[in-house]
Amino acid sequence: MSRGNLRIVGLGPGSSAWITPETEAMIAQATDLIGYAPYLDRLPETPGQSRHASDNRVELERASHALSLAEEGRHVVVVSGGDPGVFAMAAAIFEAIEAGKPAWREIDIEVSPGITAMQAAAARCGAPLGHDFCAISLSDNLKPWNLIERRLAAACDGDFVIALYNPASKARPTRIHDAFKTLRARKSQTTPVVFARAVGRTDEHILITTLAEADPGIADMSTLILIGSSETRVIARGDAQPFVYTPRSARRSP
Repeated sequence: MSRGNLRIVGLGPGSSAWITPETEAMIAQATDLIGYAPYLDRLPETPGQSRHASDNRVELERASHALSLAEEGRHVVVVSGGDPGVFAMAAAIFEAIEAGKPAWREIDIEVSPGITAMQAAAARCGAPLGHDFCAISLSDNLKPWNLIERRLAAACDGDFVIALYNPASKARPTRIHDAFKTLRARKSQTTPVVFARAVGRTDEHILITTLAEADPGIADMSTLILIGSSETRVIARGDAQPFVYTPRSARRSP
């Protein structure tokens, strides 16, 4: 039996132009592609490749399946959106390895970096990540909400630019409102806020507003939200979309 391997890749947020050459090469060499069905649908069919599509909430099962195929000698690629190491499948693979068969630790595994949703959203509106920032997922499927609230509060108190992933879903329609309640209690109401939906896709939409005027109800699972720091600036441009940026320097604290 030939020695198999496992590659973990990200397709970027939406545009095929954001798939890296390394990821393209890994996909081309694969015997098996594994991933959430809508991500696999973004890739053209290749003769001889097997596809294993699954639902979005079976990450550990997907990881175990990929490792089993690689152990059998297959050349497996696990596909994520964005970057596979940011709220995605790379962590699930290593979680499965740690809890799984000892033989899985010997599999040839590589992670290929991708463009994250927050990078793509930031690029669309300027440079809001120009100074210190953090990323927080608002999904409480795998962690308690009180932990998310603590992290949001700490990020506000530390005056980070905040990228909010997984802001709302049909199962979690109110959590984004809870998050904004925390943000509004701790940050200036004039703080710039960016709603970036479906970045890189045909239905892309960017909305630049303020914390006071933001409607968190417009967010869904295709939306990445950027919350500025006290240093984040908005540059008006007449009828054109404004630029949003955070200066590379920061004022000294008193």
